[in-house]
Amino acid sequence: MTYITIGAHIINRLKQVGIDTVFGVPGDFNMPLLDLIEDDVELTWGNNANELNAAYAADGYARVRGMGAIVTTFGVGELSAANGIAGAYTERVPVIHIVGSPHTNSQAKGALLHHTLGNGDYDVFHKIGAMLTIASTKLTLENALTEIDRVIEAAFINKRPGYINVPIDLIDALVKTPLIVAPLQLSLPKNPENIQFIVINQVLRAITEAKHPTIIVDSTVHRYGLLEEVNAFVKRSGFPTLSTMLGKGAVDESFPNYRGIYNGSFTYEGVKDEIKDTDLLIEIGSVKSDLNTGNFSCGFANTSLKTITLEISSTIINHSEYGCVGMHELLPLLTSALPVSKNPNMFSPRVMPDPIDTSCNDITHNYLWNKIPEYLAPKSVIVSETGSAGFGVSSVKSTKGTIYINQLYWASIGYSVGAAVGAAFADRARKVYLFVGDGSFQLTLQEISVFIHQGLTPVIFLLNNDGYLTEKLIHGPERKYNNFQMWDYSKTLGYFGGHLETNQTNGKSPSEIGLESKVTNRQEFEDAMQSVCQQPNKIHFLELVMPEFDTPYELSQYCVTSENR
Repeated sequence: MTYITIGAHIINRLKQVGIDTVFGVPGDFNMPLLDLIEDDVELTWGNNANELNAAYAADGYARVRGMGAIVTTFGVGELSAANGIAGAYTERVPVIHIVGSPHTNSQAKGALLHHTLGNGDYDVFHKIGAMLTIASTKLTLENALTEIDRVIEAAFINKRPGYINVPIDLIDALVKTPLIVAPLQLSLPKNPENIQFIVINQVLRAITEAKHPTIIVDSTVHRYGLLEEVNAFVKRSGFPTLSTMLGKGAVDESFPNYRGIYNGSFTYEGVKDEIKDTDLLIEIGSVKSDLNTGNFSCGFANTSLKTITLEISSTIINHSEYGCVGMHELLPLLTSALPVSKNPNMFSPRVMPDPIDTSCNDITHNYLWNKIPEYLAPKSVIVSETGSAGFGVSSVKSTKGTIYINQLYWASIGYSVGAAVGAAFADRARKVYLFVGDGSFQLTLQEISVFIHQGLTPVIFLLNNDGYLTEKLIHGPERKYNNFQMWDYSKTLGYFGGHLETNQTNGKSPSEIGLESKVTNRQEFEDAMQSVCQQPNKIHFLELVMPEFDTPYELSQYCVTSENR
């Protein structure tokens, strides 16, 4: 037997699941753990502006890297992060939330310490955390090692957040450990061979009998890293394939059988025409939320439609559920067993959104989402805010390997700014493009400081349409509550210290400042993007002034039916 501190074991396990950046905010109950993070040459401290932004950053990081982590202090810190953790739960993102709590003696006495509710209850915040995570624990000397492992394993396997409460006096406490520490158990369970055999035969029979099968790919395949398996299935099948808005980027859009975005009855008419005769729908990793299904509408006219639903822990064939056969193992077997494509290379050019309307010079959504692909670096990360940006990005022509990050299920405005910070940390080789509305930006703009401080170089597009556009479209277009103070957005990088000499000489390597511009028309936008592309190693901030009520097609369709949900 040998010994290890509880804090060191936490750090070791985070690194074993691929984490090299930990987000959060210092607090007097977590700082001994932050010492370990700062002193570890393999780790970076995210140094966020507040805990909510840190939770968003850990979420964005996990979507690129596979798992994220955030450290907050007891009570005030963890509650500030709770909204971001709840979003990660909804959207199936594995984030480990580590909370430094008061000394065990103080907790045992029910001491009336700061950051408590003043009633001696030290379990209330753990109870809240437990309801927002797949697994939670409050560490003791006796259970620390096994509980840390249990929570991290559960979070990783289920793609949900985990919660670890560690009292401050236990962070540096020594506990016994075996000479050889067993690795974390991170593999999904094997499918029962006999039942899987039945499922494969049933799926193949359904495919053989179908005349017009269609595939829809959704976001769960992103979370479980199944893009290669899904694309192999799509390519070999040759079936018309769509992705949802949440699933954007999961399918290689260069495939001739990729036909666009499916969003229920809000799907583009031309796309709906292509799939109107579908008699077998193969759903892969589906998330049937309102924003992902055209407000729970169906775009398929065939009343005798049959369905096959492939999920991570089950397969549903029509109404028969095989609860132990998951797609992680099933998909490759199905792909290899598929018959030769029924309709090889029989597809017409893909239906695209309306081309650019040249009747005006405004930066409209029609113009922006048609034009922006010309300037995007390959294998980039596109982070879009809930609202007009999130809907507009869905129609962007995508290149292979591009990662799309949005939060259209939990839909907490302001998410994108912190998430973009996390994404930029997760893979510095990828260029990050952030599209955020002015209303959302006002909630979380402090993270721009983190971009600069940490030497990150995204391109930030601030969509300024002077108010909460989505809310105006749903209800109250002239109401004062849907408007707010106009800011001088294009000066954001300067306000957050991008030009201060002290930030250039503090021992770090802050971001080099690139373009800071307020763009009011198409020619200004194109000139600005030429400059951006010529300076890939700098951070850029473009304020795009857009017509107040201009909206992407997808958002306009959604808002028409939203008020009466």
